[in-house]
Amino acid sequence: MRQAEFCRHGYGVAGTAWPYGKDDVDRLVRLRMDLSYDGTEFSGWARQPGRRTVQGELEEALGRVLRLASAPALTVAGRTDAGVHARGQVAHVDLAISSLAVLDSSARRGTSAGGTEEDWEDKGAQWLSALIRRLSGVLPLDVRVKAVCVAPEGFDARFSALSRRYVYRLSDAPGGVDPLRRREVVWHNRPLDVDLLNAASAALLGEHDFAAFCKSREGATTIRELQRLDWARGEDGIIRATVVADAFCHSMVRALVGSVLAVGEGRRPAEWPGHVLAATIRDSGVHVAPAHGLTLEEVRYPAAEELARRAASTRRVRTLNA
Repeated sequence: MRQAEFCRHGYGVAGTAWPYGKDDVDRLVRLRMDLSYDGTEFSGWARQPGRRTVQGELEEALGRVLRLASAPALTVAGRTDAGVHARGQVAHVDLAISSLAVLDSSARRGTSAGGTEEDWEDKGAQWLSALIRRLSGVLPLDVRVKAVCVAPEGFDARFSALSRRYVYRLSDAPGGVDPLRRREVVWHNRPLDVDLLNAASAALLGEHDFAAFCKSREGATTIRELQRLDWARGEDGIIRATVVADAFCHSMVRALVGSVLAVGEGRRPAEWPGHVLAATIRDSGVHVAPAHGLTLEEVRYPAAEELARRAASTRRVRTLNA
């Protein structure tokens, strides 16, 4: 199920009933938020003291719009690195229904907000639409909230995901990258052979220990299932690497891209990335590709009835024998 369809299946859209009554105003509701951002000026997704991050901007904006004493915490599908962009990022946030009452336009005119069960049912979808509009007014232009809905039961933006799809864009044109696309396309100053890129990628597909392509984190597994890694040159001359996996560890996509580029420009044989993978240790010959060429395009989730089961499965520490 694609992300736009997913939100249409949740609450918070026209024609759907608001599932909470008058007595549930302090109950927490989980909202799914679909996001996009230009990562150029951000120090990545995750909040960091003294640094501008996507999470920090969004949480601060939510706290401001909802007039909360402290900013709510967001959970995200993919913690993108500094400079990495997103067109299809997904996050969730848990909020008390009472906190959403400030979004009621009638309350601003001095009337009661959500005084009856009918009010909640009638106005819940309007409140979420208002939330998107108000966030658009306070967020900086390099981050947008595209959709908000009440998530189905069992939904977790991170652990319920089936896969993440990234696209890496680069150009090997002798004259460099179109200046209007310089923030999302990397210039590679050597000619690339797309057939060699695809040949080198084939050995990396499947479930493996990708330790050779990941920055190590204590207690974290580096076992992943790489479902797709293929390259194509578009009519615009831009070479696009499409990379899909159930999950990625830190710097994995850019390290994979960097290893395959060494083959595409003729410096390494097509078998080399597969040998690096099998060694399961970082290879000094693997150069991590620049961040700004990478965009998170899509996060896929299972049907609503499978969300909780998927989250439970993802939380288990994976081994190659399991």
